[in-house]
Amino acid sequence: MGFKSDIEIAQEATPQDIREIAKKLGLTEDDLDLYGKYKAKVDYNLLKKKSDKKARLILTTAINPTPAGEGKTTTTIGVADGLAKLGKNTLVALREPSLGPVFGVKGGAAGGGYAQVIPMEDINLHFTGDFHAIGAANNLLAAMLDNHIKQGNELGIDPKKITWRRCVDMNDRQLRNIVDGLGTSGDGFTREDGFDITVASEVMAAFCLASDIVDLKERCGRIIVGYSFKGDPITAAQLKANGAMAALLKDALKPNLVQTLEGTPAFIHGGPFANIAHGCNSVIATRMAMHFADYVVTEGGFGADLGAEKFLDIKCRMANLKPDAVIIVATVRALKHNGGVAKADLNEENLVALKAGLPNLLKHVENITQVFKLPAVVAINEFPLDTEAELALVREECNKLGVNVAISQVWAKGGEGGKELAQEVIRLIDESEGTFEFCYEDDMTIKEKIEAIATRIYGADGVNFTPIAEKQIENITKLGFDKVPICMAKTQYSLTDDAKVFGRPTGFRITVRSCNISAGAGFIVALTGDIMKMPGLPKVPAAEKIDVDENGVISGLF
Repeated sequence: MGFKSDIEIAQEATPQDIREIAKKLGLTEDDLDLYGKYKAKVDYNLLKKKSDKKARLILTTAINPTPAGEGKTTTTIGVADGLAKLGKNTLVALREPSLGPVFGVKGGAAGGGYAQVIPMEDINLHFTGDFHAIGAANNLLAAMLDNHIKQGNELGIDPKKITWRRCVDMNDRQLRNIVDGLGTSGDGFTREDGFDITVASEVMAAFCLASDIVDLKERCGRIIVGYSFKGDPITAAQLKANGAMAALLKDALKPNLVQTLEGTPAFIHGGPFANIAHGCNSVIATRMAMHFADYVVTEGGFGADLGAEKFLDIKCRMANLKPDAVIIVATVRALKHNGGVAKADLNEENLVALKAGLPNLLKHVENITQVFKLPAVVAINEFPLDTEAELALVREECNKLGVNVAISQVWAKGGEGGKELAQEVIRLIDESEGTFEFCYEDDMTIKEKIEAIATRIYGADGVNFTPIAEKQIENITKLGFDKVPICMAKTQYSLTDDAKVFGRPTGFRITVRSCNISAGAGFIVALTGDIMKMPGLPKVPAAEKIDVDENGVISGLF
């Protein structure tokens, strides 16, 4: 049998009618907004009904991503299928993919091999239109802001201190910095402006952290769009925009129900970037999953230094959630890459390089078990050329930290290949008395919180703040926004703020270039390194390989 691409595997599957998937959760057709036969939205008002579920929440995270690949989403889906094969009432909760990575470098985000969510083409493209609604709400606010200034500027907004940007869900570097309002006086006023990718919009972050439509409307109202000539913050509520923004988002706020290749129910909803925002699916989707299932498997974006830290310190804090177990995904290939092996040579056994790369994994394990005090298992996403000696070395080093290793074969075998991992997760949940702790406390200063993340999670010696960041922190504190969580904007490729530094470095400091309040989301964004909120396309975009035939069948999508 020849190699099959992810999309070929997905297209060969025979999905169940989404109404049948809903029945597994005790839902009827009246609870659904159907989007064809295989997708539906579920009314979040069902959360108001009493549930007798005491769901176990399982978080999947990983080492720092490498070109060798880790397979975090694939593992998340596969272990959910594994739990279902063991007879557990299971639901998987994931983020929606952004069109930027789909057409750029990363490709799709619906899993891989025989551990996928379907219909993968829909999920990776327009899906149910949620991201378009979020982009529309973002850009409505931008339009109302510029119109307010054009129509007399009653609020005294300083055009030089506008912080709100437009957005589009595409990698388009051309739009990072623009000048708009050109033409005649009737075309608006001329100013510098720019676009962020939709998943970096504060509307996305607020959307994913909202508990219901009323909370979302209030969060949208708190969004700061700029400052007045007097230096006072100007909010969306002052522009009277938040009601219309919430109206645009009313249906998008309902979680999307789909299924895995094996018919396990899946909620896919929301998708903030993890290196810019908080990197996990919506609070509503996670809560609804826990409302209807006994075991819920979800994930945080990128490595445990980003996605898991933000899931635990931001999402869990705001939504009063506590994971019962954590899966940390790695591959032998990625660990050897961390140890200095070039991508072309990763298929050869190399215990020396593996030993050198293992500290990256071990740091993530320590973060979960020693900082956050949560039980963890390391999932090695198996590749055919992994050797017994290499797997034994990974087991030995993880066991020294009191953490077991489970081999994940979900890419090749689906749920059957995830049963070993699922059994270890169940054991952890049944035997653990997790004493979940945050990395920092709310009442710490902004600098103390940032330093806690940098030293405890990244392993840095400390933090350097630029003069701009110092001034911004002082201003945020004066405005009374200093008691909220921190969202670090940092490269995903390294524990440091330098994408080229692999492994587990020591003797480094993190530099915070700026600090900005996302009042609608409810956190402070600390920007490090060269993180940009609008990516660009690579020399050869993934979009070049994507096509559709005369029957409407899509190809080349991962």
